[in-house]
Amino acid sequence: MLGMTGAQALVRSLVSEGVDTVFALPGYQLMPVFDAFYEERSNIEIIHTRHEQATTFMADGYAKATGKIGVAMTVPGPGMLFAAAGLGTAFSSSSPVLLISGQVPSTVLGKRLGHLHEIDEQMDVIRPITKWANRVKIVDEIPTEVHEAIRHLTTGRPRPVELEVPPDIMLEKGKVGLMEKELYPIEVPDSNKIEKAAEILANANNISIIVGGGAIISGASAELIKTADFLQASVITTEDAKGVIPENHDLSAGVHYSGVGYAYELLPESDAVLIVGTRMLLDEYEPFSFSDRQKLIQIDVDSTELGKNYDVAIGILGDAKQSLLKLLDALKSQVGPRESRGASIISKNKEFNQKLRAGAEIQSGMVDAVRIALPDDSIVVSGMTNIGYWSHLLYEVRRPRTYLTPGYFGTLGFAFPTALGAKVARPDVPVVALCGDGGFMYGAAELSTAVRYGINVVAVVFNNGAYGASRWDQQTRFRGRYLGTDLHNPDFVKLAESFGAVGMKTNPDGLASALSKAVDLTSPVLLEVETPLMSPPFD
Repeated sequence: MLGMTGAQALVRSLVSEGVDTVFALPGYQLMPVFDAFYEERSNIEIIHTRHEQATTFMADGYAKATGKIGVAMTVPGPGMLFAAAGLGTAFSSSSPVLLISGQVPSTVLGKRLGHLHEIDEQMDVIRPITKWANRVKIVDEIPTEVHEAIRHLTTGRPRPVELEVPPDIMLEKGKVGLMEKELYPIEVPDSNKIEKAAEILANANNISIIVGGGAIISGASAELIKTADFLQASVITTEDAKGVIPENHDLSAGVHYSGVGYAYELLPESDAVLIVGTRMLLDEYEPFSFSDRQKLIQIDVDSTELGKNYDVAIGILGDAKQSLLKLLDALKSQVGPRESRGASIISKNKEFNQKLRAGAEIQSGMVDAVRIALPDDSIVVSGMTNIGYWSHLLYEVRRPRTYLTPGYFGTLGFAFPTALGAKVARPDVPVVALCGDGGFMYGAAELSTAVRYGINVVAVVFNNGAYGASRWDQQTRFRGRYLGTDLHNPDFVKLAESFGAVGMKTNPDGLASALSKAVDLTSPVLLEVETPLMSPPFD
């Protein structure tokens, strides 16, 4: 037992659990913790942002790029609410993010006295977008609570958690026993269900595999590819799972996205479908249906997802990597290798892509330009912008954890700060954020953060002077009755330069060349691309 303040106990517990980076903003209730961070500055880095929403976006980018825990910290009330956008984004894509929030003094909790930043029952506000939330009540329990938060982040489905520490508890001294980092067992699938699943797949003639972000989280890329190769199954991914199989692989059938994709032609032909690490919402607007003859097998670490959107023949609760390993072993005992389907899938995929590109020459040209300019290990953060949407379908991802999205939360403004967090985690690879002019301005102040800490991200800002998707909607569905969708933008080059970053400007034809130059620079870059209003890939 060691004598220390609550703030010291919190910081030392984070260090003990292996946390080396925290994205944070200071504020009255957090000052004791910042002082404790100062004491431990050789063991843990604090990157302070210019807005609370950037803390959780950056933590999410850090987590998505590596699989490690991303940690953010804000004051309570408005700070926590601003951070909730990033926390909700992490929740939607099952990202392990810890938000440490300040609180009002424990002596006045629940009394509604109007203390600075007070929200009555703050945890009730945050619970819908967290897996677990709790409040520290005494100094002695801080290591235990931090340990419990980490346990929730590293077991089962890794969704965000929140931990609150009142300021008086941070200042109070106590006898504290620090805890060691713990490794937790992985969810092992039921052997009987694995055998039954293998039997179904062994007797199927035409198999498709649908893969979601759960396979990325589990690190199941190699196992997935081996299973697909053995079964000669077409592999369809969600946008969150791009790269789990290289998209230039013979069996890659691309992405199902918003009712668009080769998947919607392939799936009706499949007599068995293996679903790995995805909730299986194929199209929320025009629900996709499977026929009674098709047998669905679903693998997921979250029991609530099994059979949620479609009836399944076999639901396997388990880690994707371990489940696929056992499934492949079971398959090898029942059936031999199959005739290759690669040539057929390549041909049909090419045909689909040609049709898709025919109506979107400018968009597909820019997506191709990004691909040409970047090495395979580059991380692309695909924002809620026209080229981001088209990238889901057309940008060829070749490695896992190199294509980051906001999941179903669809958070405008997430791309740039998320890319900063990814670059902090992976300083050795190029990181590029695909931003719209509207979304980029949500977090433009983080150019200051990028320059201050040398976070050399390239923010590609596609400037069409509008909230493009909404304006297109007004043009095509509402007779051109425009309202609230036009933008007054700054000079983006001068904006970048005013922060000490590099500003560049080009057009769609010059994007490949300009981006190649930008990623080679040793400074943050804002690359503006002037574009017309363009159609999205969805209606």
